[in-house]
Amino acid sequence: MRVQFKSSYDDDINLFQDNRHRIQYGILILLAIAAPFVLPEYFVGELTQIAIWSLAGLGLMLLVGHTGQVSLGHAAFMAIGAFANIALMARGWPFIPALIASAVITGVAGAVLARPLLRMTGIYLAIATLALSVIIEDIAIIAEPVTGGVSGVLAPIIELFGYEIDRYGTPTAFYYLCLGVLLLVTLMYANLLRSPSGRAFLAVRDSEVSARALGVNVANTKTLAFTLSCAITGLAGALYAHMVQVVNYESFLILISITLLLQVVIGGLGAMHGAFLGAIVVVLLPQVIATLRDLVNAHTPIALGNYPGMDMAAFALIILVMVIYEPRGLYGVWLKVRTWFQLFPLYRKGMFRRSRTYLKTERMR
Repeated sequence: MRVQFKSSYDDDINLFQDNRHRIQYGILILLAIAAPFVLPEYFVGELTQIAIWSLAGLGLMLLVGHTGQVSLGHAAFMAIGAFANIALMARGWPFIPALIASAVITGVAGAVLARPLLRMTGIYLAIATLALSVIIEDIAIIAEPVTGGVSGVLAPIIELFGYEIDRYGTPTAFYYLCLGVLLLVTLMYANLLRSPSGRAFLAVRDSEVSARALGVNVANTKTLAFTLSCAITGLAGALYAHMVQVVNYESFLILISITLLLQVVIGGLGAMHGAFLGAIVVVLLPQVIATLRDLVNAHTPIALGNYPGMDMAAFALIILVMVIYEPRGLYGVWLKVRTWFQLFPLYRKGMFRRSRTYLKTERMR
């Protein structure tokens, strides 16, 4: 078993635990950079989708996983970011200023909505944000000068440093663009969690009563978390618009919000890694199911293609089993496996037994 000796309180908030930790993440980044050189173009497109969904998952993870506020309406903020970015670029803005402005616009929209929405908690907050996701569909139709109405709008080609970047024309360049934005946001996210604001988010998530007793302004903390969450999700929406190239009100239906929430739950609530692991599942699992379906159709007399909805049913069943038998998500599975290797043969199954997540003072809330 490997023991890390800490000689300072700063060791608890270091970005990396030790040099081995730095090397591991360095290798992971190098693999992501080298992927387009060894993978076919199709898989580069899948990696691009994973990067965009990971970015959106980080936005929702900040709110749900690290602040404890449930949202079923983040597709609305993806829509705001997407339409804002396209509208600004159509009016002559360069891509990078338009991308930053779309995040700011989405964050401001989130800040305006945060105060009334965050007066509610639990299922009531989920219902309120779900209603917001429904309302944005009607707004996208009404605001035709910006959103294109029912027909939607076409995302312009990205021009960056004299080089044109297009989802289909230059997929590798677009992948590196999405990867760069994702790495930058991830670094900012990790440093945010080490800051006093990040620790306030965790305190509010664990116990609002205790956080208030320690001097945390709960209302301001929730508002800040909601604002930053919406801004990150707006960035993902802007990149998503350039990936699909044509967006309208149907591009950001309630199903997107539900998928995002499933993503962070499956990946592992309360861990940044969960957003990435959940994105891998959300993007690749349907492809795996479709491939297995084709194999069954080709090598057995069973024609699964004759039964519509089988792919979605299989996807839902797998997700249901994962949530029931591993509520901590894929990151929880990784923690168990890692701990087993670290403590073997002293590992005991009861080490990860679930405990109550509320305090005695909050049972009647």
